[in-house]
Amino acid sequence: MAPPAAASDDVPAPRVVLFDFDGVLLHGDAFYLFIRSRYARSWLRKLLVLPCLPWLLLQLPFSRRHAARTLVHAALFGTGEQRYQAQARAFATELVQHSRLFNRDALRQLRRHQQAGERVIVVTGCEQALVGGILEQLGLGDVELLASRLRATATGMRTGFHNIGANKLKALAGHGVRAWQVAYSDSLMDVPMLKPAAEPVLVNGTPKLCKKMDAALGRVVGRAEWR
Repeated sequence: MAPPAAASDDVPAPRVVLFDFDGVLLHGDAFYLFIRSRYARSWLRKLLVLPCLPWLLLQLPFSRRHAARTLVHAALFGTGEQRYQAQARAFATELVQHSRLFNRDALRQLRRHQQAGERVIVVTGCEQALVGGILEQLGLGDVELLASRLRATATGMRTGFHNIGANKLKALAGHGVRAWQVAYSDSLMDVPMLKPAAEPVLVNGTPKLCKKMDAALGRVVGRAEWR
């Protein structure tokens, strides 16, 4: 007679829940607000852009991303890594003081997932130091974070890994995450992240965007109206 099977001690892995940041937890784009503040506070940085204007005008009709990158590089010209980190943290503190910029319903939903014992990861195109500082100021410093990264050069901080679109899948794979159950986003750019989710959720989508997202995913996406 075979001995009785031992009871399994295996504990099921917690559900994985992904949140985009800009447009979901925050109304707007945090890094854009940071760069805009750099120009608003310095006439010198505005002057640095003047020689770039012909290039920007040529690039804008073809690639807004390249034009935006030029503006970022000018805004961070001469800024080393430690100085940038300090400035990003200071701006994060300043931003959180304006609580109306944050989506309270989304933050409550994130905390509900945490309280349920689920694994919450913020996966965002926002820059790592800035969004990390914001989450810390919001009392969410324990949330896992996958974000864009700048790189230090002799002329200042420049764009590095941009965590958008399919790059979010690379970041998740590099973090050891290959499956997730829920994903929240407000953008078609996140189709690669939403498609594998059992429960993809579009946040504050217009009827037109909802139709496009349904078509891109090949199914009806969940809707969340959060303020």
